[in-house]
Amino acid sequence: MKTAMTWAGIVCATLLSMVAVATASPARPDTLYAPKPAVRLTHPEWSKNAVLYQLNTRQFTKEGTLKAATAQLPRLKALGADVIWLMPIHEIGVKNRKGTLGSPYSVKDYYSVNPELGTLDDLKAFTAEAHRLGLHVILDWVANHTAWDNPLTVQHPEWYERDLDGHFRPTPWWDWSDIINLSYAKAETRQYMTEAMMYWVREADIDGFRADVAGFVPLDFWETARAQLETIKPVFLLAEWEMRDVHYAAFDASYAWSWSEAMRKIARGEADVNALFVFYSWNESAYPREAMRLVMTSNHDQNAWEGTEFEWFGPAREAAIVLSVVGEGLPLIYNGQEAGNEKRLAFFERDPIVWREHPQGRLFKTLFALKHANKALWNGQWGGRMHSVVNSAPGQVLSFFRRVEGDQVFAAINFSGQARSVTFTGSHHLGAYVDAFSGEAMTLENTTAITLPAWGYRVLVRGGGAAGRSAAE
Repeated sequence: MKTAMTWAGIVCATLLSMVAVATASPARPDTLYAPKPAVRLTHPEWSKNAVLYQLNTRQFTKEGTLKAATAQLPRLKALGADVIWLMPIHEIGVKNRKGTLGSPYSVKDYYSVNPELGTLDDLKAFTAEAHRLGLHVILDWVANHTAWDNPLTVQHPEWYERDLDGHFRPTPWWDWSDIINLSYAKAETRQYMTEAMMYWVREADIDGFRADVAGFVPLDFWETARAQLETIKPVFLLAEWEMRDVHYAAFDASYAWSWSEAMRKIARGEADVNALFVFYSWNESAYPREAMRLVMTSNHDQNAWEGTEFEWFGPAREAAIVLSVVGEGLPLIYNGQEAGNEKRLAFFERDPIVWREHPQGRLFKTLFALKHANKALWNGQWGGRMHSVVNSAPGQVLSFFRRVEGDQVFAAINFSGQARSVTFTGSHHLGAYVDAFSGEAMTLENTTAITLPAWGYRVLVRGGGAAGRSAAE
């Protein structure tokens, strides 16, 4: 009897609960279904129209030192660089090293400065001079792996991954025989690495980091590290990875490898402009508005192992450079590109860049000045979306405009080896402009046709930067 009464009570209570739920006021749609912001980080204000310059200290000057590089900072400022990305500055491992000098991505001590490059004071002086000029400095950070002779292998061998035989192991499936993988399964590993990064922000006033193979390290590590770094000051983080989620709470910018792949296919005649449509569609539809996607025509990996921009793009080279700056994305220039460097720089040896005046440097300078002046070309949420303008040669010519407030840029780029005369449809791009390179006035009307030489381009400007600058200056 007692059991029956108990069950009866339970059933009664359940029915009453169901009635209460059914008669309760429904949740308000504006609270239940309201969109929630995905991005929880704040970009440093100085990154809004920034251009990145990757500096390979070993090859940047004939001396190959931080002190010699410091003397070149005014030139980089005049070029239009804003953020100097220093490749790893730490002492390099000796055990299993590659080549004579080894890879800077084989870190022997996270708290050291490679004596070949200089001293901690030299790094501080480099950063101080950069800040005096209005530049910012980020360090290349190698969190995924260390050198074989890093002291951590003795002090904390439990922090490392192991192979099937219980030995330290390099990153799986790659020929990175000079390094061994850290394990992020332990809180102590994460704490050590975060505190090492914080050390450089405190000690050398570094403004952020480029994270090497960021996706090989758990994302929640980077999110925690970002939060800890910002207890010191606002920082800028760049992920060597291509994934939407890294932008939510960890990284300001990520790699746009798929942009580079599309551009290379077009340059080789393996694809037409539709390959870029795929990239820009994903960029607008899948990535948060605040995301900065790093676009480039060269970097240290590409230059050393795959070929220079001259090898990859051939006659399409300038067109690719123009799109990397006037299209959506965070532009990167690798040291030597402004000098038209046509050789693959040695990676494990000294191979100083031969500096010279070159038209490619003048092209970069003109484009960077335009990016700084015209809000439509700014980064992330500060800049304007790319709006496609349909033209009469859609497989060969990419045409679009970007607009923010009174600033607007219209671009038409011929990604083919034949001259094209194109007309356009639509009305949002119409109006008075100034050519970004010649300074000549031009009005786009419904009947306007633009003739573009093979791999040629026109960039028209309204608002900021409309005074124009000649690429020959």
